[in-house]
Amino acid sequence: MGIIQALGYEVREPNAVRVAMQHIAASRPGAWLFARTVHQMDNALLRLSRGQATLPGVMAGLPVLTVTTTGARTGQRRSAPLVGVPAGADIAVIGTRFGQARTPGWYHNMRADPKVEVTYRNRTVKAIAREAGDDERQAVWDQARKIYVGYEAYARRVKNRTIPIMILSAGEPQ
Repeated sequence: MGIIQALGYEVREPNAVRVAMQHIAASRPGAWLFARTVHQMDNALLRLSRGQATLPGVMAGLPVLTVTTTGARTGQRRSAPLVGVPAGADIAVIGTRFGQARTPGWYHNMRADPKVEVTYRNRTVKAIAREAGDDERQAVWDQARKIYVGYEAYARRVKNRTIPIMILSAGEPQ
């Protein structure tokens, strides 16, 4: 069984208001604000909704997962809300970091220890993360742009690094 099926993961078509919110979030000021605040607001909304809602999900119609990694330097568990992009039976996550210059910490954590937990609407599965291959990158990127209009704006702003794409597959390592 793939991770999409195990989580009951789904991507819904956003309405016009949610698409407008996506454009606001993708703007330089919106990305700057959300990069610094959405994690805290998401944690509060996830608690209030008992794991059923996230701020980007409610406001912009984005399908958000919570991915828990092990810190590469600290060894502590770290959770990050990330937009999931269907990639066959797997889910891809993209390290744009709201179009900021630095690579997100969760990416480094996955590289150091690919065993992760993925939660979506109170369903949690163990998964293995791996870097997307060259043949997968374009397909994931094309799918991601259909889900969230902000990816294109972020890619234009990220100039000094390759945007990482990690594929999450259900299961334990071999």
